[in-house]
Amino acid sequence: MIDLRQLRENPDRFKAGAKAKNIHVDIDRLLAFDENRRALMTRAENLRAEQKRLEKESGPQMGKLAGALKKATGEDAAKLQAELDELKIKPAHLKSEIAAIEPQIAALEPELNALLLQIPLPPDADVPVGAGSEANVEIRRWAPPSFDFSKSFEANRGFKPKAHQELVKDLKLADFERGVKLAGTRSYVLTGMGMRLHLALLRYATDFMTDKHGFTPISVPVLVREEAMIGTGFFPAGREQAYHIAETQRRNPDAADEKGAGSHDLYLTGTGEVGLMGLHMNEILDESQLPLRYVTVSTCFRREAGAAGKDTAGLYRIHQFDKVEQVVICKADEAESRAWHKKMIGYVEELLQSLEIPHRLLQCCTGDLGPKNADMIDIESWMPGRGDLDKDGRPQGAFGETHSASRLYDFQCRRLNMRYRGTSATGGKSETAFCHSLNNTVLASPRFIIPLIENHQQADGSVAIPKALRPYLSGADAIRV
Repeated sequence: MIDLRQLRENPDRFKAGAKAKNIHVDIDRLLAFDENRRALMTRAENLRAEQKRLEKESGPQMGKLAGALKKATGEDAAKLQAELDELKIKPAHLKSEIAAIEPQIAALEPELNALLLQIPLPPDADVPVGAGSEANVEIRRWAPPSFDFSKSFEANRGFKPKAHQELVKDLKLADFERGVKLAGTRSYVLTGMGMRLHLALLRYATDFMTDKHGFTPISVPVLVREEAMIGTGFFPAGREQAYHIAETQRRNPDAADEKGAGSHDLYLTGTGEVGLMGLHMNEILDESQLPLRYVTVSTCFRREAGAAGKDTAGLYRIHQFDKVEQVVICKADEAESRAWHKKMIGYVEELLQSLEIPHRLLQCCTGDLGPKNADMIDIESWMPGRGDLDKDGRPQGAFGETHSASRLYDFQCRRLNMRYRGTSATGGKSETAFCHSLNNTVLASPRFIIPLIENHQQADGSVAIPKALRPYLSGADAIRV
């Protein structure tokens, strides 16, 4: 959520930001609602102040009249009673006016809040402007010394590569047919060394972040309430991608006495970021606690609504997967946020290099950022089984996204009401400020199995295991038929 005060002061910045992200939102309508609401609130506040003033001023006078009324008779009593009633009427009339305004304010709130939730965070000024992913800019790329991007896989390695679908079938790493039988399209079952490789990757990535870089491992729910999805910015824009469990519509007679049964709809999360960020929702942290560095392993669920094409085959674009996610919550300082963004990207580059995976970094353009990001860097791993087909019908290789690092400033923390308080110069407590947040994939599997087995496949059909991963596979140096 953006700062409404900043929107009032500089609406053109937010209009330009929404346009750059290709997000349509009626900012003028929101401002009109806000202006109307503020006018009504000011009117109500002025009436309350007037009501208090009259009550304060008329109190002694009413007491005096009430005392005189006890002694008066006839016309004198009637006159005193009329004066007393008049003094009572004025505050009561003001109270009625205030009571009439409050529903008007309440009626404006739902649409105003709905519009406010739709306004994206403006991209940083140094983010390239572009309509979509085709305008993303390559920053750098890396490959092991034995791999040359200018040559084909065959020229580099001396044999034609297999795509991961062939490798997992030959090596019995996955069973797509039974996965589809169980759960429909984009489903799979990892088998044998495929499952062991999956677990090894997740454990290696988690240990890499905790043991080497000091992140705190946390387990988080993957089934959350709506406020967690709204607070982290995945709703309302991404609602169609989430699996919804309509608990409020449940009718279970056996649960009639269960406290709170069916009182909240729930949603399956598409990333551990939701749980990690939601941990401190509605909390005020002490500045000394920051930065918080969390890492989690969670099962993730995405409907992949609207996605189509060749990516739907195999393990690349699936409904359920596991992901190691890193989150940093830091002070409200742009320089600190930018520094953490670089560090978090660096951790992933180091991880990929340790697994000898060719990859590149892409600076995402404005149109590819999404509503919540001020900046985003994608990391794409080289996958020999992707890309255009050669004359023999074999893919020539292409990059595929495996990681995404986002800088969000206070966008999520404002929505989550996550603040911190430091110590003032005089030694007392300072004012609270909204935290900044960042996130980045450490490793998502089984998607990451694709570049791992495709890049490390051998001429005899086996797959070599990188040295860094061997301790997690009981010392195995290869996966063989």
